[in-house]
Amino acid sequence: MKHTSGCLICGKSLVYSEIPKNIQCFICKADAVSIAECEDGHYVCDQCHFKDGYEYIENFVRAADGKNPIAIAETIMKSKLINMHGPEHHFLVTAALLAAYKNSGGAFGGRFGEDLDFKKALEAAQQRTQKVPGGICGMWGSCGAGISAGIFVSLVTKATPLSEKEWSLANQMTAQCLNIISQNGGPRCCKRDTILALRQAIAFTKSQLNVEMDSSNFICSFFPQNSSCKVENCLFYPKSTRNIFTL
Repeated sequence: MKHTSGCLICGKSLVYSEIPKNIQCFICKADAVSIAECEDGHYVCDQCHFKDGYEYIENFVRAADGKNPIAIAETIMKSKLINMHGPEHHFLVTAALLAAYKNSGGAFGGRFGEDLDFKKALEAAQQRTQKVPGGICGMWGSCGAGISAGIFVSLVTKATPLSEKEWSLANQMTAQCLNIISQNGGPRCCKRDTILALRQAIAFTKSQLNVEMDSSNFICSFFPQNSSCKVENCLFYPKSTRNIFTL
């Protein structure tokens, strides 16, 4: 049985070392170099970690008609195909924003019509977010949820390394998300950081792109699965001692 929290193989806690080592994925047997494995020595590569989740996310957002990326993401995260933590959340952020943006009247500015342009943007989102490794929030100091919000802005503005305003907007989006995520402190929680990035992106899209997506409060139902949950110190915990802000 697949576990959705901790080690996907046995459910035990992950252990991080300072020195990377050669290791083999327990599922696909691919060789890798990693600092993470579970207490029993199991390692699962990113591709095996997010494979089922990516397919589910793509199919869900293609059919979604809602304008609220938080609601879209929360529904997706309740699926057993989405792990408590993991790099599938990177694609989730970009995909939920793309769907809500399209449904809110946002234009992709392509040549093929909005439906096909959305499909192409979603394909590009999948390709780009697959390159954002799991665990970089702690190892690189750049949470994948924040990076993925920047990918969303890059896609809808068609930013490139040579763009001017579009380049600036995409980097501003990432920076704002990383700022709010960092202010809420560790340890990492992919659910919390996904919602924080989405909230920031909703406000940014309205102010900078003139597209108003819907928003909503988020009360976490995932905390029982998270062994490192901050409970009352998390603003999304049901009985949080902190204020749950709205946009």
